[in-house]
Amino acid sequence: MDLITLEKECSQCRRCGLCQTRTNVVFGQGSAQAKVLFVGEGPGQQEDEQGQPFVGRSGHLLDKYLFAIDLDRNTNCYIGNIVKCRPPQNRDPLPEERQACMPWLREQFRLLRPKIVVCLGRVAAQALIREDFSVTKEHGQFIDKNGTLFMATWHPAALLRNPAAKADAFSDFVALREKIAELGI
Repeated sequence: MDLITLEKECSQCRRCGLCQTRTNVVFGQGSAQAKVLFVGEGPGQQEDEQGQPFVGRSGHLLDKYLFAIDLDRNTNCYIGNIVKCRPPQNRDPLPEERQACMPWLREQFRLLRPKIVVCLGRVAAQALIREDFSVTKEHGQFIDKNGTLFMATWHPAALLRNPAAKADAFSDFVALREKIAELGI
């Protein structure tokens, strides 16, 4: 199986109620050879409309941070989400929705085999790193899980609401660039 086949299968998913209100499945975007995987919580309205992750204002901010550390969503990293369909009113995905969608993310992970996973925000960090993970206290720290490094930082939408955190978030991206160089990826 490859990412294209997996995306086609995912586009037909009806594992949870989010499928009833979606416009598009937002599977992910990026290079199939990416060694850095960014994971958010789920698509918002613009992402649902366009079928791509992080395309609104928060996506533009993410793209600026990626550019600053020589990453690009189309060439050398991959961006996905915990859930592939938009939760109503952009609420946090419910535990049963996360659980229903997690096999899709696991398969993306298996196919990509990333060396580094960056969790964008609390929901992703608590789903992938640890249930009690605190982004405000533990952001930018690399955690080895079975040979893959995980790190969390603020979700770009949270940075738009709280610009005072942008400097810390940018420091996390600088640390990511240094870790990529250190690992030679």
